[in-house]
Amino acid sequence: MKMLLSGMKRIYFAIISLFLMIGIGIEGYMQLEGFTFVEALFMTVITISTVGFREVHELSPAGMIFTTLLIVFSFGIFAYVITTLTKYILDGEFRNQFKHYQMIKRISKAHNHIIVCGFGRNGKQVTLDLLSHGEQVIVIEQNEDFLSDEINEKIIRNPRFIYVHGDAVQETSLIRAQIEKAKALITTLPSDADNLFVVLTAREMNDHLTIISRATADHTDTKLKRAGADNVIMPDRVGGARMAKLVIQPNIVEFVEQLLNPSSELVNIEEISCSELNACMLNRTIDELEIRKKSGANLIGLKLANNEYIFNPAPDIQIKIDDKLFVLGTNKQIDKLKKVLND
Repeated sequence: MKMLLSGMKRIYFAIISLFLMIGIGIEGYMQLEGFTFVEALFMTVITISTVGFREVHELSPAGMIFTTLLIVFSFGIFAYVITTLTKYILDGEFRNQFKHYQMIKRISKAHNHIIVCGFGRNGKQVTLDLLSHGEQVIVIEQNEDFLSDEINEKIIRNPRFIYVHGDAVQETSLIRAQIEKAKALITTLPSDADNLFVVLTAREMNDHLTIISRATADHTDTKLKRAGADNVIMPDRVGGARMAKLVIQPNIVEFVEQLLNPSSELVNIEEISCSELNACMLNRTIDELEIRKKSGANLIGLKLANNEYIFNPAPDIQIKIDDKLFVLGTNKQIDKLKKVLND
């Protein structure tokens, strides 16, 4: 961003200097030689550009001295203008500036998106997973050099990826990321103190935001939840637990990972909100819905309005409007189930 601004400043300075020199030339010829405005403009341009055209009128000694000084001072300015414009185009600054304005335009239109604070190892993985699920992601990152990393090229080229160059701890960065329109925020900054500050600020700015935070030190998770985080993840603890599971229950771990893999074509777990179902499907038992028979998918769990989870629900349980269904099946089976439940 700073490079883009410095490039534009050089362009502005070069253009202003050129027009200032042209103005001085016009005024000088009009005062010293009595030229009309058009004659003075023509004389100034051919003098500055050193094209060597013949003078409009014979110059007086004062006019000759003025022309000499104009050539000396304007030659460097004219060369600077040409060099600056050429560098601006050939070095890609114009292209980068255009991309920057396009990014601002996309950010202004963002809605119901997810903000990721920090693009380290955790932030990068979070962004990849969210994009693979078709979510729109806005990343806030201080180090703009990550855009030139070839490893991140897959992320950067994704049309649903947007970035904001700034410090997520600063309220202005969150405002630029359209936090008031976001549906969730994930902060993966390496410092627990920074994550705590982001959670506090984000919760104050958007009370309906789902906030997930990373934590490193023990007992920090409690503080983050008090600050407004809905969930706190401790990567070291999660990683250690997963390594233990891979030793004790390796097949179960791999099986669950296959279920949660969004790119899997074999089977998938999906959540269906009962508030979106046809009214005739509500207040009926699971047995009456005949989910397995009509779609081939399996109902493996429920989340009730009181946030209670029911695993492998019994056939006589009634479906309420505030419930959420967790179904297991292929993408085709789940799509068929959604169609059945909405008909």
